Amino acid sequence: MTWETVIGLETHVELATETKIFCSCTTAFGGAPNTHCCPVCTGMPGTLPVLNEKVLEFAVRAGLALNCAITRKSRFDRKNYFYPDLPKAYQISQLYLPICRDGAVDIGGGKTIGIHELHMEEDAGKLIHDPWTDQTCCDYNRCGVPLIEIVTEPDFRTADEVIAYLEQLRSTLQYLGVSDCKMQEGSLRCDVNLSVRPAGSTELGTRTEMKNLNSFKAISRAIQYESRRQIELLEEGKRVIQETRRWDENKDATYAMRSKENAQDYRYFPDPDLPPVELSEAYLEHLRSAQPELAPARMERYQRQFGLPAYDTEMLTSQKALSDFFEAVVALGAPAKQASNWIMGEVLRALSARSMEAADMPLSPATLARLIALVAEGKLNRNTAVTVFEAVFDSDGDVDAYVADHGLEQIRDDSLVEAAVDKAFADNPKSVEDYRSGKEKAFGFLVGQVMRQLRGKADPKAVNEAVRRKLTEQ
Repeated sequence: MTWETVIGLETHVELATETKIFCSCTTAFGGAPNTHCCPVCTGMPGTLPVLNEKVLEFAVRAGLALNCAITRKSRFDRKNYFYPDLPKAYQISQLYLPICRDGAVDIGGGKTIGIHELHMEEDAGKLIHDPWTDQTCCDYNRCGVPLIEIVTEPDFRTADEVIAYLEQLRSTLQYLGVSDCKMQEGSLRCDVNLSVRPAGSTELGTRTEMKNLNSFKAISRAIQYESRRQIELLEEGKRVIQETRRWDENKDATYAMRSKENAQDYRYFPDPDLPPVELSEAYLEHLRSAQPELAPARMERYQRQFGLPAYDTEMLTSQKALSDFFEAVVALGAPAKQASNWIMGEVLRALSARSMEAADMPLSPATLARLIALVAEGKLNRNTAVTVFEAVFDSDGDVDAYVADHGLEQIRDDSLVEAAVDKAFADNPKSVEDYRSGKEKAFGFLVGQVMRQLRGKADPKAVNEAVRRKLTEQ
């Protein structure tokens, strides 16, 4: 039998506000345990929540960008459950009247993913398990950090479609400025609901939920594993149990955590401490008019304004911070194509080697722009410039000072180049003979010998021309 995998996502996104959703505690990542909380976010009796207006703005802006209908009158509900990381035993969320509904995201290839809803809610705390003492400690710093939860329709069929959607979602939210979407810090977390069914069937199978997957690699592998596991169960005549499962990165497998709850298990009811949120058309129009330029629009502009190929524009706009960095380098006078080549080459390579995102890059646009200028002025050749780039990347050091201190300025004295060529020929007569007898590789060897004498500081083009000229002499 041929099987079809059906997937829906619930993506939790921490919003980039300075304070929490219902109190004035900081949302800063890190900090000593239980130092970023107060009586409100820890649910002390007699406290009253007050909605952070910026949370509402960010939620609506995200909904507009995801083509959602905005609910003119929404409200908050209490989701009741007891767990150690939720000290007041309920979470303030939205069930009955979420802020946004019925959106759509085009992921390319003629595929559109439906957005069922987007709602606001508060985050829970964090449990820290100590296997040595067999104890679990509670850190409530994250309690009350504002979230939007984006729930899709079950429109995905493959892990590749899921990753394409998440990459586009992350890009959109970063360009909006509503979240940094740093998965390693938990700013973007994904729950995957997955079931399988016979190909051609329209009836959904029993689903499982995989919780809090925090990397694209883990999401892709978990989907592939869980799909295989369910198919094997059904082919053996067994049944899939509706449950919540956790992904084990080391074992490359999912395992059961608990039976999956339904909405009625949470005993939702409207939160009596928070009034409904009513939005005027003037407010919505203000937010629509203030929406920033998103990645697709920047791609189109870069092709039109700078004449860059589509591949360059796709790479440059893959992260907002990278795109902003590119624009700053160009604004400082660097030719757009040169800036693009450096960013797609050396910059991305340096970030990858450090497992670093563009938003955390230590190198400033001014430093890269100066390095590009030194190459254009003929003061550095490209290879030496790469060496300088690697030396100053982490400290954002002074390029001119580094070049001067290490004597790296390019040799532009033709007589020195000619002298180095003469010496290379004198020291390597066999290579000269090999080239003249048709062995082209000998040319590269001779060029390398000249560059080595000049300690890599000569213009490679000038050296190539000098070697070629000398070889053609009779």
